[in-house]
Amino acid sequence: MQRLYDFLRRHPTWVDSFWAVVLFGITGVSISSVNGAPDHHGSLAEAVPISFVLSLVVALRRRMPEKMLVLAAAMGLLQLILDVQVLAADFAMLVIIYTVAADGARWASRFALVGGLFAAPVSQLRWPELHSSTAGNVLIAVFQTVPFVLAWVLGDSIRTRRAYLAQLEERAARLEREREAQSKVAVAAERARIARELHDVVAHNVSVMVVQADGAAYVLDTAPDQAKKALETISSTGRQALAEMRRLLGVLRTGEHQEGGEYVPQPDVEQLDDLIEQCRSSGLPVDFKVEGTPRPLPSGVELTAYRIVQEALTNTRKHGGPNAGASVRLVYFDDGLGLLVEDDGKGAPHELYEEGGADGRGHGLIGMRERVGMVGGTLDAGPRPGGGFRISALLPLKAAH
Repeated sequence: MQRLYDFLRRHPTWVDSFWAVVLFGITGVSISSVNGAPDHHGSLAEAVPISFVLSLVVALRRRMPEKMLVLAAAMGLLQLILDVQVLAADFAMLVIIYTVAADGARWASRFALVGGLFAAPVSQLRWPELHSSTAGNVLIAVFQTVPFVLAWVLGDSIRTRRAYLAQLEERAARLEREREAQSKVAVAAERARIARELHDVVAHNVSVMVVQADGAAYVLDTAPDQAKKALETISSTGRQALAEMRRLLGVLRTGEHQEGGEYVPQPDVEQLDDLIEQCRSSGLPVDFKVEGTPRPLPSGVELTAYRIVQEALTNTRKHGGPNAGASVRLVYFDDGLGLLVEDDGKGAPHELYEEGGADGRGHGLIGMRERVGMVGGTLDAGPRPGGGFRISALLPLKAAH
């Protein structure tokens, strides 16, 4: 039974053809029973072909609804012309009106409605009830019009419901596409963030390692203890860089974030002491002061502050010269966090800082501005009047609670 049901669902014309045969059979029986009666109009030779064509309308209504509507209307006019009174096969007109209202073109739906409104009155005028008054004939015409109107209303309701469901499906598909697009944007933003983080980690730690390696090579023969200390600094700096890189790259691998023990926490302002001490041990004098009352900050602000100081000191080490010194000021305001990083080195052209270094690659001040912009802050960077370079930033604390 299930296979038969599935077959009929896939081939609805077979179902329509079955009912067309039933309708034609009922019409044939009714024609033979009334043919030759005193009040009967039309001959058997005229009624049978019309009944056959109307049954064909039922069989093919889903394949070509508009053409079948026109054919049914033509048969109705032919009945009027040949004086073939109402047949059982005229039920096909109700069926085709419903079909075009549900599935046909708009013009066909309107034509079906107009035809349904006029079918019963015209029929009543052509074949009035002999034993009924004029008012009675009018009431009969109105009563006979109701099925045509109901057939059209039912079909139009089905059309409206299908259109509504199609709109819901299209909306769901559009929302799904938008979610996918948002996911792609989020992935791109995350990759950009990782790129900035990697730049900061590699640029800072590798510069420290290079300076320490150069120093160790210079004093290896004359001061072995200093060379050993420099190598220890290179080792610890390399381990720190590897730990941070594992933390950043771990988010690109499925499931690796669960192994939290392999990755260091996200840098914050409390780790500035370690960062500055690392710079001092690499040979860069840094004066560090905190003003105001320290308090918890939004994680984004803390990471931004840490990376700005890290990038600024890295640039000082790259471009400041051998005798450069730096100062870092961290100021807690009521509504913001202020940062001021200055150095007294010979510096480098401002364009190189913008590009991220003398090699013209990386993020540099561009990355700083992106970070500051993400938290709604402001950044000012440029050469100092007396020499050196200054970077100042103000990060708002509106996100803190």
